[in-house]
Amino acid sequence: MKRLLLLLPLLLGLALAAPFAAAQSADPAAAAAPATSAPATPAPAPGSAVAAHDATTAAAAAVVVRPARRPPDFLEHLVDAILDLFNVRSSGNTIAHYVIAGLLLIGSFLLRRVVTDLIFHHLKKVAARTKTTLDDKLFPALETPTATLISVAGMVAALKVLKLSVATDNTIGYASTIAFSLVILWGVLRAFNAVLDHAREIALQRQLGIAAFLPWIKKTLLAVFGVFGALLIIQSLGYDVKTLLAGLGLGGLAFALAAQDTLANVFGSVVVATDQPFKIGEFVKIGNNLGLVEDIGLRSTRLRAADKSLVVIPNKSVASEAITNLSRFTQRRFEQVIGLTYDTRPEQMEAIIAEVRRLILAEAEIDPASVMVFFRDFNASSLDLWIVYMTKSPDFAKAMALKQRLNLAFMRAVYAEGLSFAFPTQTVVLDGPVARQLAEPRGALPPPTAG
Repeated sequence: MKRLLLLLPLLLGLALAAPFAAAQSADPAAAAAPATSAPATPAPAPGSAVAAHDATTAAAAAVVVRPARRPPDFLEHLVDAILDLFNVRSSGNTIAHYVIAGLLLIGSFLLRRVVTDLIFHHLKKVAARTKTTLDDKLFPALETPTATLISVAGMVAALKVLKLSVATDNTIGYASTIAFSLVILWGVLRAFNAVLDHAREIALQRQLGIAAFLPWIKKTLLAVFGVFGALLIIQSLGYDVKTLLAGLGLGGLAFALAAQDTLANVFGSVVVATDQPFKIGEFVKIGNNLGLVEDIGLRSTRLRAADKSLVVIPNKSVASEAITNLSRFTQRRFEQVIGLTYDTRPEQMEAIIAEVRRLILAEAEIDPASVMVFFRDFNASSLDLWIVYMTKSPDFAKAMALKQRLNLAFMRAVYAEGLSFAFPTQTVVLDGPVARQLAEPRGALPPPTAG
């Protein structure tokens, strides 16, 4: 069964090429047929009985309608070509022709066995010893197309040795072109398929987002290769594909204009998949939208917000917006300001700075190189103590528990030093008679008079 499949490209090429070869060989032969010379006869005299009879005959012949030529049936021409091929008595071939053709067939068979059983067998063993798995997929993918190409080449060479009719030679020529094109396209598609499968395995192992899009990319590129191969085959048959490409270009332009938003979203999804700014399950901020990534599709990305609402963002917006991935912290950084009252003395400020630094460095989850504690500003209502530190772990819950523990320790240290936390206050100083009057103690209010 496998050997019969090797003949499939050539048989398909014969079936497709037979009508074209027959059409090209029939009409030129008729046009080039030598005209038989007939003895010249004197033209009848005008007005004679012979002239009148000829005119009547010509008019009747003009009325006769020739039956329309039936388009050639490719199966019919295929059968004729095969019968002509095996018609030994009329083909004019000698024993030498058939011996050479047979040797070519045997040689192609032996060459195919050498390539598949020796060369590819050795390549598979070499591929098994390499670290990558790409060659393990690539060599088996190319083995069958290579064997088919050798078989087709041997059959075409054997047929070219034989003396056949013009129609059969044309059929074989077109069939070989189609068969070679199909086999080469088949091999390219199998190799490309193996490369994409290998890329998808790597993407899945590394948990890359593009792994979800590779099947879609694979189908699209295989369709493009198929269309390109079909156009090459059509052009090899003598047809002009420029008109067809122009029509496809206009149709593609109209489609692109009608679906530009959809295409923009698709390209946005490809950008997200290749660049990987986030993955499903991560907490991100896209523009003004904050939430947990639930799904990354071809058209949109879906976030689950903190209030459990679903936010759907088109992928073209995702590709153009600023993205903050809050799940990819390597550390958590905290910055805060503690305001002390203005009655704090310099010695107390130095003591509280040293105590706060000691409390922070005592925590094992704090990165010591990140700790900063400074008396930063004389603010309007407070003396500001600036504190910065970073955790070693990005875990949010642990970081918040650590921050709470340190804040309580800071409060105890401030109160232990006899200091107070400042809050926005203002002192108003009044002067003059009004100020003195307000400063004097007031007695009891006089009783209201009866009115």
